[in-house]
Amino acid sequence: MERSTFTGALLRWFAQYGRELPWRGIDDPYGIWVSEVILQQTRIEQGRDYWLRFMEHFPTVESLAAASEDDVLRMWQGLGYYSRARNLHAAARQVVEQGGFPRSIEGLRALKGVGDYTAAAVGSMAFHLPAAAVDGNVYRVLARHYGIDVPINTTRGKHTFENLAQQLLPVDDASAFNQAMMDFGATWCTPKSPRCIDCPVAETCVALRSGRINELPVKEKKLKVQERHLTYVYIRHEGKTAFHRRPAGDIWQGLWEPLLVENKSMPELGCPLTLLAHNVKHVLTHRVLLADFYLAEPETRPELPSDYCWIDECDVDNYAVSRLVEKLLDYLMK
Repeated sequence: MERSTFTGALLRWFAQYGRELPWRGIDDPYGIWVSEVILQQTRIEQGRDYWLRFMEHFPTVESLAAASEDDVLRMWQGLGYYSRARNLHAAARQVVEQGGFPRSIEGLRALKGVGDYTAAAVGSMAFHLPAAAVDGNVYRVLARHYGIDVPINTTRGKHTFENLAQQLLPVDDASAFNQAMMDFGATWCTPKSPRCIDCPVAETCVALRSGRINELPVKEKKLKVQERHLTYVYIRHEGKTAFHRRPAGDIWQGLWEPLLVENKSMPELGCPLTLLAHNVKHVLTHRVLLADFYLAEPETRPELPSDYCWIDECDVDNYAVSRLVEKLLDYLMK
């Protein structure tokens, strides 16, 4: 199949089977950008609801730029990968300072946290720039259809697939092509059990002809997953609890949490601890967290490190926390 024929087949498929999403059909670079950032590490079912809430709370890039980091993190709570929210916030301020969204790939790429894929996605959908957006779905579709076994998580692989996608891209319809490739990979040419029987490009799919559907795309071996053990103590004293903000240079930067004990001795709290849960598992990229949750209810306020502050328990929901701390709070409710 010639490349122009492949492109035409994908565009016809998209016209019939493309997903209906709340940010589709808009040319607002802000709404498109927010959707792309949310969907970087999030399933589309969950991402849709978060996008709607986020856009309701921050309807314009100016409103996001003017918000506090705590407010942004609170709206992001539960999505994980909080650096996305911090970068989104910082980039919103860049956009406002510049007087609007840049209308070039280079300008978009210069925004905080915006990589090649996001710049191409926003540029093509909002400004009709002829740039191919290459994500995991696109890697899979192209690797299978053209039988490419270059590892996708290498520099050579990145260049190989980006160049091929750019060659396939119709200059006058980049937005539709990029969305077609994303949707086709997400709903048809899926990682497992792809719909090869009614695939619009099945006749020329190298992986299907050679029985390599489950072998492509190729990835080099991942880093070894590490375990990390945490102990959280929720201290309750006269209707207040102790929280601190996580520092830079570690997971969940800027989020709040109760007393954390990791690789150090437990401070003197003046009361026995009640175990709420043991070895609660929480999986992050390249690491697995195992956490113990405790409740302490001392009669007098204990001495804690200076970065801890005492807040009213009824105000805890106003502090952005990690999903793991959310689990601790759930155990407390039980």
